[in-house]
Amino acid sequence: MLSSPIALGNRARSLTIVKKIKGLNLAGKVYLVGGALRELAFAHLPNDYDFAMEASSDLPSLEKVFGANAFLLGKRPAQTHRIVAGEITLDITLLQGSIDNDLLRRDFTINAMAYDVEGGSIIDPLQGWKDLREGVIRYPRKESLEEDPLRMVKAIRHLSTMKGFSLAPEVASAICANKAWIHRTAAERIKYEMDLILLAKHVHKGIEALRQTGLLFEIFPELRSLLQLDMEKTLEPQALGHTLGAYQYMGRVRRFHSLTDREARRVAWALLFHDLGKAHTFSYDKEKGQVHFLYHERASCEMASAIMARLRFGASEARAIVSLIENHMRLFLISNRNATDKATRRLVYKMEELTPSLVRLTLLDLYGSSKGRENASSRGVRKKCREVLAAHEQRLKAPLPRLVNGHDLMALGYAEGPDLGRMLQEIREKQIAGEINDREEALEHARQAKGRRGEATP
Repeated sequence: MLSSPIALGNRARSLTIVKKIKGLNLAGKVYLVGGALRELAFAHLPNDYDFAMEASSDLPSLEKVFGANAFLLGKRPAQTHRIVAGEITLDITLLQGSIDNDLLRRDFTINAMAYDVEGGSIIDPLQGWKDLREGVIRYPRKESLEEDPLRMVKAIRHLSTMKGFSLAPEVASAICANKAWIHRTAAERIKYEMDLILLAKHVHKGIEALRQTGLLFEIFPELRSLLQLDMEKTLEPQALGHTLGAYQYMGRVRRFHSLTDREARRVAWALLFHDLGKAHTFSYDKEKGQVHFLYHERASCEMASAIMARLRFGASEARAIVSLIENHMRLFLISNRNATDKATRRLVYKMEELTPSLVRLTLLDLYGSSKGRENASSRGVRKKCREVLAAHEQRLKAPLPRLVNGHDLMALGYAEGPDLGRMLQEIREKQIAGEINDREEALEHARQAKGRRGEATP
């Protein structure tokens, strides 16, 4: 609950980090500014702090008191130095004029307040406190978005992370009118903000704002074909509609099972991309009156890979997301076919550490398609999800040992190459299915397989 600027000043004054700076004999004033004050307003304790400093000669004093050297960030017009002290990060900007001018150049009014460390007062020329209290995301100047188009995505990130907030009408209109500006922004910066949106508590609000403003289709133009598919074919569930609608069920699936932030982020990205291929694989069987999207997973993987290369995803993250997309139908299939325990184990050993993530993606896809409604089919999928998670836990407790390796097979006469790799995989799958239980059985299977091909074995 927000109380008053006085309470905010008291919270800022009580910070250890502020007390350390206040105790220094500095040549100029230092102000705590930006998002840290916003977080303090909601009684959150931040780890990242922005300071504005009048005198560059005071920087060594800050380095000394925090026990770390400052380094210069980027190529901004205003010089910003960073000090990393343990888990605390300080970004220190040298003022180019007055503190009021500095606040005016910031992204949003809710981030454009300052606390005078020495004087102990809150400086709020743009009524940021009022906008915080009313839950409005507003820019200080009309030029703000043009100066840094990433602020369009940042506005929606704030919408996703803060409960009860909305975009000021002029901000929403400006994003709609100028969404193409986002192409001036470095891909890595867009990826960073999207990561925060996809992990946010109110991610569904952020996704909907991206859609309504059209910014979603500027960042991910590949989604336009899904939108067109929904408009032309009037499918139920909608291809894009069910994908974007699924984000509102993030809270429900969190209660089903937990994931790390890294895992949850991968799932959120995989959800966005999982049906990209549907627009390119649509077919209609007139005789049976059925719609098909044959092998749409493959097309989705290819399109997702291109997007992730464009946005500079890390290699391991991209591989994990592609694997989730490639297998996103597997749980539905084994649920509908009343699959045996063997099929469940095969899936778990195929996905390995990605198993819990695949379960979450499946549930989100399920609820997005059913609009959150439960029925016999959805209950069957959830039952299978629990079985898969139980099998995953069992795998972690008692992993299957590797019965043979490549050297063992080469001793039987296998040459290095694809055949050897296929045989190792075949043995592994039979071990998972319980058809091969020890090393001797594995070697005998490999020996017989080689003999069936008409090749002698030692």
